[in-house]
Amino acid sequence: MHTRQYVILSCCLIAAAMLTFSCKKGKTDTGTDNADSAQIVPLTFDSDSAMVHIEAQCQWGPRTPGSTAHDRCADYIAETFRRYGLSVAEQHVTLQGWDGKSFPCVNITASYKPEASDRIVICSHWDSRPWADNDPDSAKHREPVMAANDGASGVAVMMELARQLDKLNPSVGVDFVCFDMEDYGAPYWGTGKDDGTDWCLGSQYWATNLPQGYKPRYGILLDMVGGADTQFRYEYYSRQFAPDIVAQVWSCAISEEAKEVFRHEDGTAAMDDHIPMNRIAHIPTIDIIGETGNGFSSTWHTVSDTPANISRKHLKAVGQTLLQKLYEEKSER
Repeated sequence: MHTRQYVILSCCLIAAAMLTFSCKKGKTDTGTDNADSAQIVPLTFDSDSAMVHIEAQCQWGPRTPGSTAHDRCADYIAETFRRYGLSVAEQHVTLQGWDGKSFPCVNITASYKPEASDRIVICSHWDSRPWADNDPDSAKHREPVMAANDGASGVAVMMELARQLDKLNPSVGVDFVCFDMEDYGAPYWGTGKDDGTDWCLGSQYWATNLPQGYKPRYGILLDMVGGADTQFRYEYYSRQFAPDIVAQVWSCAISEEAKEVFRHEDGTAAMDDHIPMNRIAHIPTIDIIGETGNGFSSTWHTVSDTPANISRKHLKAVGQTLLQKLYEEKSER
């Protein structure tokens, strides 16, 4: 995940939206707020299952473009979603990076209820950064990143959601999209593009080459959702493009784990995969991205981004919140 700037903005829009979308709260006999049990999703997100998927993605090593680990992990992702009963499509293309090198790129889409016209997208990138250019030890800056958090965590949450979709039976179709080559942006010794488009190469291609007539209602991007030292705040571009979706998702953060880490505060401006989804594909998309309030996790773009540094509590916070959101989803068509 690449460098971003932090911004401080007014919370008025989100606060107003929260008043609209926090309909699951009711009053107890004592007058205190309490979640309406009739509206709480009857399923529990299994963070241990998600952790298994993180470890599985990392078992071959960093999934850098062009590597054997990259190819094996792509097969694992596709096969896992198929095993959970979803329809899988792979979008293959050769893309050129900032350094002029070309690599095979594959975006993987797993669809639940592919026949449904009313759809939403949940997505994450699955590739690893080739350079640990934020590691405290500069001697390791040209080593690849294992990317347990910055990549594998979001995919693992999607896989566990996919496993439970038949029981959940949402009224809309769901597309899980795994973007490739998100993290091949120029390191500090390279020459990147001023507009940041040397990053997020897979999602840029996906957003430019959608099937004719494909128009999901909205999208939710997951990025670095397993960092033990991070929280989830309102991401700047998410508020610009889809403030209502931000409000809806944060109002679904009602589990004990989610209450601790979904913060009602302004956070980072992230040049992430949701930018081409919003700007090119015109799909209103938000970014649930882990950050500390003044930076990203201490493992970000370091060789320490390994499964040993993943928080199951954070995985469950995000997964349970998304189960709640899908449970509350209603078809509009």
